[in-house]
Amino acid sequence: MEKTRCSWANPANPLYLDYHDTEWGVPCHDERRLFEMLNLEGAQAGLSWETILNKRENYRAAFDQWDAKKIAAYGPEKVAELLANAGIVRNRLKVAAAISNAQAYLRLVEGGGGLDQLLWSYVGGKPLVRGKEPRPAKTELSDRISKDLAKLGFKFVGSTIIYAYMQGIGMVDDHAPDCFCRKKRK
Repeated sequence: MEKTRCSWANPANPLYLDYHDTEWGVPCHDERRLFEMLNLEGAQAGLSWETILNKRENYRAAFDQWDAKKIAAYGPEKVAELLANAGIVRNRLKVAAAISNAQAYLRLVEGGGGLDQLLWSYVGGKPLVRGKEPRPAKTELSDRISKDLAKLGFKFVGSTIIYAYMQGIGMVDDHAPDCFCRKKRK
């Protein structure tokens, strides 16, 4: 029997279906994955999530498995290597943003916090479950988180990117009401 999924999940792409079924909307508290997803959502700007998802393993290899300490120390040679890497989106601003984000992340951690603590504090530690209304591109909450992250030095964290990030890391469960993922969490 065919599972009912959210309409955006491309049935022709097994990687995308697995992402939909096992990650999207599932609460994440793992610091490295939170950092990875923040950067990947920023890399998505102007592109489709499917494009980035298809390149995720290439990103992991190129960006040292999203080790923030290593990324924060990237110099011109590593940047040139990344910009020559056809396995990722070769955009100078997005590569620079990943480095800036690693530096901002390390400052956050040095201050006694982390992305998990910061992000989940906005929702009281529990995911928001949206009703039947259409999914928005952004919300007042994503506006606030976007501004706060920008003040901390994070880049490519506009409100629309942050709302998609919130969905991806499970801060918001936006699965369609008839999606089997939504039903299995009730």
